[in-house]
Amino acid sequence: YEKDGENYIIAGYPWFKCRARDMFVSLPGLTLAIDEVDYYERAMKTAEKAIQDFMAGKKSGVKIYEMEKPDVLLWAVWCIQQYSRLVSADAAREKYGRLVNQIVGFIKQDKHENLLLHDNGLLYTNGRDHAVTWMNSEVNGHPVVPRSGYVVEINALWYNALLFNAEMLMASGQTAEAGDYTRLAELTGKSFKDTFLNQHGYLLDYVDDGFISWSVRPNMLIASSLEYSPLSTPEKKRIFDICTKELLTPKGMRSLSPKSGGYNPIYAGGQVQRDSAYHQGTVWPWLSGFYLETCLKVYKRSGLSWVDRCFVGLEEEMFYHCIGTLPELFDGNPPFSGRGALSFAMNVAAVLRVNRVLSKFYNY
Repeated sequence: YEKDGENYIIAGYPWFKCRARDMFVSLPGLTLAIDEVDYYERAMKTAEKAIQDFMAGKKSGVKIYEMEKPDVLLWAVWCIQQYSRLVSADAAREKYGRLVNQIVGFIKQDKHENLLLHDNGLLYTNGRDHAVTWMNSEVNGHPVVPRSGYVVEINALWYNALLFNAEMLMASGQTAEAGDYTRLAELTGKSFKDTFLNQHGYLLDYVDDGFISWSVRPNMLIASSLEYSPLSTPEKKRIFDICTKELLTPKGMRSLSPKSGGYNPIYAGGQVQRDSAYHQGTVWPWLSGFYLETCLKVYKRSGLSWVDRCFVGLEEEMFYHCIGTLPELFDGNPPFSGRGALSFAMNVAAVLRVNRVLSKFYNY
């Protein structure tokens, strides 16, 4: 929507506001995937004001909330990367190259209040007291899932951001600076696999001062789907297979495997009951975008039929709740009832984005 000359993406209907993470995750699917390039550029112009104000430590007059969350700037870089791939690398470099370099430099120089770059090239964040990732439910003031320390998708996005920034710098002739970021990415990539990749073939969700989260969660799919991923194709395949076996439902990816402790798949009851179940087994369709992208990266054209099959379960939802859209989440067990907000931007965006990826294979 547009207000006071600024353009926003609302996270969901009917009660959500414009949240920074949701905006950056949703924007490519809601605009670029349907050739609405102009709206992307207008929304990013508004978002850049909020980003610059945040990095300058100023209160922003732009109504984009939760900019301070540690993964948000990394999602902003990912969002620009989608513009580079779907529109034009040259246009992306001209419009957003300086911003990407500023963001990556801001994080590299430890200027973010809740991101610390360690000597091993990984980013450390404190999420023990307050939820800092998209798994943001809290009960009695404490996070239900205290994802803290080295968080898997934050460090995967960091590796991706480093190499995307290096790519843009190299294309601009800044070879020395590009080399610095490439070398840091090499360190980050090695540490990422040493830290997260376990002997069972999947990625740990977070590692914090000796505590290891063995829970099987879909956040690892973000790492396997990124254009610049520290994972090899066989490693991506093992992750894809485990997520298929333990997380996949007809409505998308569970937020937690039924085999993991704390599985609570029904989003119902009072506020505390619902918050306790919010990310403990409920299904979030937006994560299916990364699952299906991983499938196509691993299997290429031979994975098309599987991707098509995975979309079937969402087709009937277009006629329930709010016609023509997808709700916020679903129960993790049959009958996989839709819950939460009637329409959720990240879910809709993921379907549109994957459909655009499919169009490259089908040439339509």
